[in-house]
Amino acid sequence: MLRLAASLDKGSEHPLARAIVAAARERKLRIERVADFDSASGIGVSGRIGERSIALGNRTLMQQAGVVIDALEAQAEALRAAGASVMFLAVDHQAAGLLAVSDPIKASAAEALATLKASGLRVIMASGDGLSTAKQVAATLGIDEVHGEVKPADKLALVQRLQAEGRVVAMAGDGINDAPALAQADVGVAMGTGTDVAMNSASVTLVKGDLRGIALARVISQQTIANMKQNLAFAFVYNALGVPLAAGVLYPFTGWRLSPMLAALAMSLSSVLVISNALRLRAARLGE
Repeated sequence: MLRLAASLDKGSEHPLARAIVAAARERKLRIERVADFDSASGIGVSGRIGERSIALGNRTLMQQAGVVIDALEAQAEALRAAGASVMFLAVDHQAAGLLAVSDPIKASAAEALATLKASGLRVIMASGDGLSTAKQVAATLGIDEVHGEVKPADKLALVQRLQAEGRVVAMAGDGINDAPALAQADVGVAMGTGTDVAMNSASVTLVKGDLRGIALARVISQQTIANMKQNLAFAFVYNALGVPLAAGVLYPFTGWRLSPMLAALAMSLSSVLVISNALRLRAARLGE
């Protein structure tokens, strides 16, 4: 089973597929050539190995292929409840078994989500995994709103629905299946450890894939807007005073004129002050 599954997944960038291929290589299993390969976005992959038709994916893919998996559902549900992602393997349209991959939660994820929720943001989890798996992970992370077994089109529809409600939506994802939703969101956040398609679709990339970067990016964005307003106010006051002086508004009363050299120095000084104020953003940290 592992050999057939790894043969199908060898060309995929999905983290679960890479885990299956790595497990097969650790056991020194022979990765075979696949013909007629097809990737059904968000539900699995299929192809031919020799004379056999092979399919690997979730319940939806099995239903579309007419594969009966009733005998495996109890075991699959128990694995999902433990937080594992379950994939069914079918050979010649007959259920051959299932594979479970456990994707450990990053240590920083709970902290990052707690920070976002504390700042008043609504956190939603949308996963292509089974609903039981998604709920178990969400419970661990303290996420109340969960959507499981969602396809790429479902993620896109979720983002569009939230936007239609007047929400400003930030979408974080790392896979090919996330790309449409990342492009649609007001702010798309891709993981640097994810696929190239996801990074090209997003406006922000977290190089190390650490979710705490989302909270930090929000803090930096807020401080940047505040900094821009400060600089704009400073420039307005500075020019409101400097331009009349340069035009000689005081000359009729004092006989004093602003030297061109001093005017040039003043303009240069204004740029230095604005840049110096902007450079304070380099010290931005969470909680500031």
